[in-house]
Amino acid sequence: MDTLPVGSPQLVLRPFRALRLSEALVGAPVANRVFARPYRSVPGRLRDWRRQRHLRVDLEAGLYLHEYTSAGLTVRGLVGNLDLLRAGGAVLPHEAVHAGQVTQLADRMREMSINPAPILLMHRGSPELRAHVERVAESAPQLVYTDRSDQLQRIWRITDSDTQAALTADLASSRAVIADGHHRYAAARLLRDENPTSGWADTLVMLIDQLDTPLQLGAIHRTVAGLTMSKVSAAAATRGDEFTSHSDRHEALERLEDALVLHDGVHWASVRPAEPAPLLVCSLHDQLLPAWQIAESRVGYSHTAGEALAKAGNGLAVLLPAPTFDQVAGAAAAGHLLPQKATSFQPKPHLGAIMRDLRDG
Repeated sequence: MDTLPVGSPQLVLRPFRALRLSEALVGAPVANRVFARPYRSVPGRLRDWRRQRHLRVDLEAGLYLHEYTSAGLTVRGLVGNLDLLRAGGAVLPHEAVHAGQVTQLADRMREMSINPAPILLMHRGSPELRAHVERVAESAPQLVYTDRSDQLQRIWRITDSDTQAALTADLASSRAVIADGHHRYAAARLLRDENPTSGWADTLVMLIDQLDTPLQLGAIHRTVAGLTMSKVSAAAATRGDEFTSHSDRHEALERLEDALVLHDGVHWASVRPAEPAPLLVCSLHDQLLPAWQIAESRVGYSHTAGEALAKAGNGLAVLLPAPTFDQVAGAAAAGHLLPQKATSFQPKPHLGAIMRDLRDG
């Protein structure tokens, strides 16, 4: 039973019939081929793969508890079809999206008629929700296997109506932040607006409780072609930023908690903006890049510090501190969208573990 006022945003997960790749294909490079161009051919490929028993669909609809382990880190979350109309402001983005990319992605999704992976949402669940999840996890999972990329998969199908109702009640007043899938979520909402009575009224999500098995937040570092230490130092003197040269890597990295660390292949430095934003990635894009006269098109992105440092030499590697969940959630709640590629959430579930074919109902 809904306990919130009519019209209030609510996280409502609906049961669905999960489509799954066979265990031998989850985590394998070949799994991506079924979703490759041309996208209009994806439904036909799916039919072929079903005939070859590379794909299975559950006979009974349910919610799912999906737990996966990568490199010793375990994450679990509830998977279901999110009611997009009722979700409204209960789902908060933290990164901006590009309208053209959203339109292209919506076209692709329409042609495929499938959610090949759930959008990852993170929230802080209530004690009641965690208690219900624990009770589900105490039973034997319906599926346990290690996939082709060594990710351990454990999946429980939740078909009991009382358990579904309890989970729905626990989630009703929650607010979730998009961790991975901003463009997919925007595209799903576009498709819902176009077809409000179709299967696009919902989209597949995985809701992860950061107080239970949290996703790990990491930084996405930058490389800036053509930028020099002297240019950063001169801009810092003009703006009043704190620019510091360091004798070695270790001394520089000690500043990474509250400053940007710079490396040009030889020299190390750090810079702290005169008026830093709560997240330094915002200071970098809103203040420093304009002061350095750097266009966004000259900025490259690296998911590891090692990768960014390896590219230093023709410019600067700019290392960023990892954000916290509170910082990201706070920005999202305030409606402050972060620059693109501001955060990296790990580990993510492998493609094919749980999917949704809109034609399966």
